[in-house]
Amino acid sequence: MLKVQASITALEYKPNRVAQRLRSTKSKTKLLGLVIPDIQNPFFVDVVRGVEDYAYQNNFAVMIGNFGQDEKKEKLYLDILQSENIDGLIVAPIHGRDKGVENLVKKNIAVVCIDRGLTEVDVDIVKVDNDEGAFKAIDHLLSIGHRRIAFISGNFKIPTYIDRLAGYKRALSKYGVPFDESLIFVRNTDYKSGFELANRILDLEERPSAIFSGNNLLTLGALEAIHGRNINIPEEISIVGFDDMPWSISLNPPLTAVRQPGFDMGRKAAEMLYERILNPSNKKEKVILDTELMLRKSTTPIE
Repeated sequence: MLKVQASITALEYKPNRVAQRLRSTKSKTKLLGLVIPDIQNPFFVDVVRGVEDYAYQNNFAVMIGNFGQDEKKEKLYLDILQSENIDGLIVAPIHGRDKGVENLVKKNIAVVCIDRGLTEVDVDIVKVDNDEGAFKAIDHLLSIGHRRIAFISGNFKIPTYIDRLAGYKRALSKYGVPFDESLIFVRNTDYKSGFELANRILDLEERPSAIFSGNNLLTLGALEAIHGRNINIPEEISIVGFDDMPWSISLNPPLTAVRQPGFDMGRKAAEMLYERILNPSNKKEKVILDTELMLRKSTTPIE
């Protein structure tokens, strides 16, 4: 045994963690899975930081998959993480009826959904109040005189955007403004979609006085389209984004935005997952975090 130990030291041998897990699938791996839809989105970067912060403090490692709203890619990551014998999974499901995530829950794998949940299966979830966040944004615009407000949204298969549309409609109802479906522009959740949809809005014969954009990347695309046409913000068009960004205050002009606590969300999801691993029979928990409307200079009153 001493000779074996001496050889290990001399060769700087390190045990293969994957092989160790495969040899003992019933043991705890101290490994969490995290599957997110878009690592380019600063919001999800904050979520990752929050998950990793809690995991590290509790001696867990985190394996991350970024599926880019691609269902096949999401399935690949879910399969890989199962083969790694993870202790639990944090995931933003691709949509409310995500069969891949549903199957993991049914297999009694510890799962916490983040940012969005499942419609058919009871599962732990942590997200923000998307309805209220959108309501605050539209309420602000309506309170300063705007009535034609375009909404650049991500795909409505994603529950997050259904909730944000509900908040948009609720604010219009408060002010007695009829809902106009022609002002709702839906595509993917990326920069290109924001750019292309904003250009369509700017081409309208009766151009809206304000734009509400559904996430960070859509906002950046919309801003590129507006600046590319030399349209002044907020004098010629106001804009509010859902998701605040670290550099929002440095934009020209500084961006009014709905802030959601991505880091806190990620950390809370990891804490909930840890509790689910320890107590698998506990009642499922739903945590809804608050948003905050950050008023800056990208909106202005109109008469």
